[in-house]
This record gives sequence, C-alpha cells and structure tokens, in this order.
Amino acid sequence: MTPADLSRCVVRAVRCAVADGELAAGAAVPERVVVERTRPGGVGDYATPVAFQVAKAAGRPPRDVADVLARRLGAEPGIEQVEVTGAGFLNFVLPAPSAPALVADAISRDVRGRAAHAVPAAAPAAPADAHAGPAAPADASGLGLRERVVRRSVQRLLYVHGATTAPEHLPDVPVAPVARRDGDVVARYGADAASWAMLATPARETPSFSDEQLLVQSEAGEFFRVRYAHARSRALVRNAEQLGFRPEAGEVDDAAALLRLLADHPLVLEAAAHHRAPERLTRHLVELADALLDFQYRVLPQGDEKPSAAHRARLALAEAAGTVLAGGLALLGMDAPERL
Repeated sequence: MTPADLSRCVVRAVRCAVADGELAAGAAVPERVVVERTRPGGVGDYATPVAFQVAKAAGRPPRDVADVLARRLGAEPGIEQVEVTGAGFLNFVLPAPSAPALVADAISRDVRGRAAHAVPAAAPAAPADAHAGPAAPADASGLGLRERVVRRSVQRLLYVHGATTAPEHLPDVPVAPVARRDGDVVARYGADAASWAMLATPARETPSFSDEQLLVQSEAGEFFRVRYAHARSRALVRNAEQLGFRPEAGEVDDAAALLRLLADHPLVLEAAAHHRAPERLTRHLVELADALLDFQYRVLPQGDEKPSAAHRARLALAEAAGTVLAGGLALLGMDAPERL
C-alpha cells in the first residue's frame, strides 16, 4: 500500500464499521479523509484525526471510534502498524514503497496534473491582463491579482481530486493583498515568479518579493531550484540517451529521501486541496527539488563505468521526480522549462 491509498482505506474502514454495527448507523462516513505525515516527535509515519469527524454522529468519544477503526485497519494488507494516540488520533506505520510503484505513480500523477492544467475553466495560466498596465488591480470579476492566482490554483488542485467547480464559482479563499501594485510586481518579476511568491505564502499573510529569491538565477532562490531540478532531470535523460541507455524501473537503495518525497506527493496534493493551501504544494516541490539535486550525481555512470541496472533504475526515479515537479508547477499555473 502506498500512502496515497491510505485515505481511501480509512474511508472504507469507517463505512464497513457502520455497516457492521460497530459504529451507530447515523455516523457520517466522510467522502475523503486527509492523512498527513506525522509531525516531528509523533508516532508512526502518517496520522489522521478522522475519529473526531465521526465521533459526534456516532455518539461515542473519539478515542472509542479510533479504537474501532484501528482494529480494522490493523488487518489491512500493507499497513504494518496502527496506534491510537491522544484523544483519538490514528497513527500508521507503512512499509517503504518500491521504486517501480513510485515511478508508475509519478508518471500517472503528472498526466493528471497536466490534464487539469489544460482545462481552461479549471486551470487558467497567470492572468494576461496583469501585463496591460502598471496598476491592473482587478479583472472583470473585481478580484485582485493575488486573489485570482490563489483561487485558480486552488481550483486546479480541487479539479485534480475530482471536484467540478465552475469558473463562476471559484473557491472562497480569504487572501491578503499584495503590498505593491499588481502591475509593478508582474512587470518586475514576470508572471510565473510573481505567482510563486504569492502562492508560497499562506493566503492570509502578505507575500514578500525579493530580487534574490525571484530574479537571480542561483540555487539560493527556491523558485529557481524547483525549475532547475526539473531541467536537470530532463538533461539526465538526454545524457543517458547519448550513452545508450534508457530509464527502467527497479529497486533503488540509495535514494531514501527522494523515494519518501515521491510517496508523500499524493497526500500533499490532497492536503493542499482540502485545506485550500497551495503553499503546501510549493513547500513540497522545494523539498523534492533539493532531494533530486542531491541525487543527480549518482544517476549516470562515472568515467569508464558501464551503464547497469542500478543506473537505469536511478534514471527512472530521477525522471519520475522531474515529471512530478512539472506537474506540480502546472497546478500552480507555471511553466517547467526543459532547459535552464
């Protein structure tokens, strides 16, 4: 079981507990459960507060509901351990996913992300009218630039998870305005970099714009690192083709950080959509980019070394990380250049 399957597994456990009479028939079965990585000092790999959602309608304390669900989930294949902590938090330990599964997942996620980006109603790019003049505070909807950027990114995230929000009913996301004039920000930093600064900051906080972070092409800037990591993944594939070998899924035993971040990606997308918080996705893309940039030096053969199965597996993993970075940028409304 991958972490992406875990939330569906929890929903199924609630539904079955209600159907079997372990929980009251009136207990609400959530359509989706947000499962997030356990915070430092927590128990296990992932956790969910689903028992608190169900407890009131079930007429039982959250801890009792969590105990019922823990017994069921503990018998699920692919879950190593379930533990109830606090007043009713469910904590899970999952086995490490295999590299082939992660590569396949990464490719499918990228396809879904790009499909969402291609739907005009759900995934418009950064608004072109921002370039029309130095002020450009709002479009016909009366929304300022940052509000449009944030809300449209949230809509893409919701679309990827099956929501069908119409363009005239954009999600209601309270957004702090940009301290500078919209047109000035876009003119100085460009639409993509300006959007990154707006989306990387929680919506209720005012974003800051830094020349070093958004204009200088160096690894000191997070926006540059994410796009550069994607470009490096594409360069690795091109270089491998010149050496006569292609990506091939296999076990990779020296990429723990990259494997973990790829495994977490579906949960990050789900949490970003659920909380309507694109900044969760930007943080994850930065972590993934940093892991890929560290990993890149182990992908290609060195010197007279011949390409091996390990090199093919590492290349497949690097390519998968690149596709996830591209898909993530697409969900944020930004381009992922092949070369930087």
